[in-house]
Amino acid sequence: MNNRLAFILGIRPDVIRAALVIKHLRRYADCEFHLIWSGQHYSDNLKDIFFRELEVVPAEIDLGSGGETDADIVASVISGLYPVLRDLDPAAALFLGDTNTTVGSIAAAQLNVPIVHIEGCMRSYDWRMPEEKYRTTIDHLADVIYAYCDEYKAQGIREGLNPANIVVVGNPIVDILEHYYFSRRSRYGAIMTVGFFADRGVARGAYYLMTCHRRENVENRTALEAILGLVGEAPHPVHFPASYRTQQRLRDFRLAPPPNLRIVDPIGYDEMLCLLVGARGVLTDSGTVVEEACVLQVPSVQMRRATERPQVYDARACVKFDPAEPASYPSRTVFGKLESLVGTRWAHNLGDGRASERIAEDLHRRLVAGEFARHRPEHYHVPIDRSYRPDGLDG
Repeated sequence: MNNRLAFILGIRPDVIRAALVIKHLRRYADCEFHLIWSGQHYSDNLKDIFFRELEVVPAEIDLGSGGETDADIVASVISGLYPVLRDLDPAAALFLGDTNTTVGSIAAAQLNVPIVHIEGCMRSYDWRMPEEKYRTTIDHLADVIYAYCDEYKAQGIREGLNPANIVVVGNPIVDILEHYYFSRRSRYGAIMTVGFFADRGVARGAYYLMTCHRRENVENRTALEAILGLVGEAPHPVHFPASYRTQQRLRDFRLAPPPNLRIVDPIGYDEMLCLLVGARGVLTDSGTVVEEACVLQVPSVQMRRATERPQVYDARACVKFDPAEPASYPSRTVFGKLESLVGTRWAHNLGDGRASERIAEDLHRRLVAGEFARHRPEHYHVPIDRSYRPDGLDG
């Protein structure tokens, strides 16, 4: 029996969401688990610190993929992953999310290795987003899809995906926060001193935390300028751990940050959680951060035209700002709505804290039962209809 599973990750949100799934899978003695890192994120503050702080054993294989463009990165991931999967010949290859790394699933498809997609069937229906194209592609390649909620499964079924291949498990970000924050609140409380916030130029409860990295925002001068315009009207200081690409685009576009915006380099998960919990609100275009804020009872502004995570709006934990149409979302209105949420409570609808466990258990069950082998092409038998003639001359 082939008992090998390969999990391919590549960016820091991957490590966050997958941390407990990985821990659960590593506990199975009859499962040979291999963690592969694509190399999409490679610096310590974008990669290694997350493995350390989330207590995840680092990947034993690093593809070192990279490049100047998305096309370069994707090509590097596919070409680097292909020989690894060929030699490893896992029962299944696991991917998470909607990044350049997930497009590596093409290498698995070329080798006829069954594909598992965690975070499947999400749709923003915004075709400007490369992520929308990526998540659609891998869902239609995947043999097993783990969707976070019934709404996502329904979206996949409407696209023609086989409902038998889609398993609803809940959102693992709830598990992560239960395990790493709520069960250790005293530890984080000890970190979040007056000095901790003062060292970052803010006071607890009197600043907004910001993240901004999506291509439709940072690769578009008009959109990025609109976001800076919104920030400049914020009634409180804004603390912004910015990706290196975002910082570079600000320089490329010669956009000056407003006086109330403090830009710093990317930070680790512990520091991010402390700043998130201590913030008055969050300004973000991140899917992960907006969900974390929802679970942690921190109101947020989602700086996007469309989202694949509408549940945060359903929970009334989030306010919308569209950088493509800033005139439709006046700053005073946006911050007025955000401030009205400060100090309120809501019930999030993202999961019960057992999603990671469900994913690991279902994967293990399929592995032990040999179910992944059924997805191999040699196990398919398609009867040939010899009565059909493509030239129309049947008979």
